[in-house]
Amino acid sequence: MKYYFIAGEASGDLHASNCIKQIITLDKNAIFAFTGGDLMQQATGVTPSIHIQQMAFMGFVDVLKNIITIKKNFKIVKQSILNFKPNALVLVDYPGFNLRMAKWAFENNIKVYYYISPTVWAWKEKRVELIRKYVTKLFVILPFEKAFYKKHNIDVEFVGHPLLDAIEQQKPTFKTKENFILENGLTQQPIIAVLPGSRLQEINYMLDIMLGVINDFKTHQLVVAGSTNLPAHIYEPLKQKGIKVIFNQTYELMTHAQAGVIKSGTSTLESALFKLPQVICYKAGALSFKIGKLLVNIKYIGLPNLIMDKLVVKELVQDDLTTKNIFSELDKLINNSNYRNEIITNYNLLEKQLGGGGASKRIAQGIVNDLFCN
Repeated sequence: MKYYFIAGEASGDLHASNCIKQIITLDKNAIFAFTGGDLMQQATGVTPSIHIQQMAFMGFVDVLKNIITIKKNFKIVKQSILNFKPNALVLVDYPGFNLRMAKWAFENNIKVYYYISPTVWAWKEKRVELIRKYVTKLFVILPFEKAFYKKHNIDVEFVGHPLLDAIEQQKPTFKTKENFILENGLTQQPIIAVLPGSRLQEINYMLDIMLGVINDFKTHQLVVAGSTNLPAHIYEPLKQKGIKVIFNQTYELMTHAQAGVIKSGTSTLESALFKLPQVICYKAGALSFKIGKLLVNIKYIGLPNLIMDKLVVKELVQDDLTTKNIFSELDKLINNSNYRNEIITNYNLLEKQLGGGGASKRIAQGIVNDLFCN
């Protein structure tokens, strides 16, 4: 069978690559094409039609600024799919782009499988009808999503969260703390992990604020998780200030850190699964944020809080994201053992809700079985 995957950002690249690896074990004649990143390229040996570096845009204003590029991407992907003639189009997250592609694929008689539900439960709930009409099968990764879709009379498959698989796969390769410190030129001071994201907009809006606490924690070292999806020169000013930036070692950084300053998104859940006490950060352009506030209907912005349906981890959003507030929260995370222990207890409960490992295998089986049986 021929499979065309569309992923548009780093987390999608990770989860799609693991799904692809599982499909290869089930379908020995599988052939792939895709938009995505380096991990998908490593899994398939194929160059992406478009790399995620040209696809990851954040916020309404940024999308408008790059509308010409986005329209060009649609054209490139559509032509690539028509040339490839896939048996299945597998859409991974990235809803603004992928829901449009689902409609187009349906109109061109291509089966559409959607992995990682668009956040229709948070905003634009009417998009449920697009999923009902154009998606052959939807695989969801958050426990409350199955009940949400049942309310709309749509049967979806809860496969568990793929991060559990990704983490277990990588754990055996982790360095010891001693080697991690030595190989990265770190000191023996406790580590505060800083994860500012993989998009340029996130770096521009948040990184300076996140690093503003550097003089408040003289007994600690701040270590930034850099992204290879961004130009290397972005991190040069940090190196000049003596702040360490490491690449492709984010999970090890989480393992060995004492606390984290984490941008909202998948990394907040990763931090929870590594039992890393954290403060969640989010800041966007003023106009994008105002528009988002009008459209989005959720109580929390952090995945640990959304899944647990309570404030497990402190969130600093927009105007509340200040260096002073980050310091206040980090101080509690580092120095208040009761506070830390309560967070870890909630992390353990959260992990139980995620359905255990095997998500990548379950979705691969779901797609392959559906293709070969229908």
